[in-house]
Amino acid sequence: MSHDTIENQVEKLVLDIIQDSELELVDVEYVKERDWYLRVFLDKPGGLEVDDCQTVSERLEDKLDEVDPIKESYILEVSSPGLDRPLKKPKDFIRHIGDKVEISTFAPINGQKKVVGTLLGVENDDIRLEIDGTEMAIPREKTAQVRLYLEF
Repeated sequence: MSHDTIENQVEKLVLDIIQDSELELVDVEYVKERDWYLRVFLDKPGGLEVDDCQTVSERLEDKLDEVDPIKESYILEVSSPGLDRPLKKPKDFIRHIGDKVEISTFAPINGQKKVVGTLLGVENDDIRLEIDGTEMAIPREKTAQVRLYLEF
């Protein structure tokens, strides 16, 4: 079974588990590092708590034992996505309109491969930003990664 298929199947199981809660599924990834990791990233208004992760983890383990979609042995991690997570899905962009983001591009735009600006939204597959009072649109296919910009 492909990684995408496993991720999609796990996504459905998680959505089923959290449907009557405030929890929101942010992402599922199945990746090989030294071991296989199945990572489920959740969020909720006001922030995720350890109990939320524990409950979903236990219920998901039971479902995965029933369905048994993954043949390899793996490590299940259920957590919040972290502040510097990449924005990928349309709802990630919607949630962060008005926030500062950092976009890394494959090729330089105006001589730079990193652009920091305030996210205005996504329109026609262009990421719209405001940089120093000027609006700019960067085509999504030219972006390597979009993350929240953390100022320290």
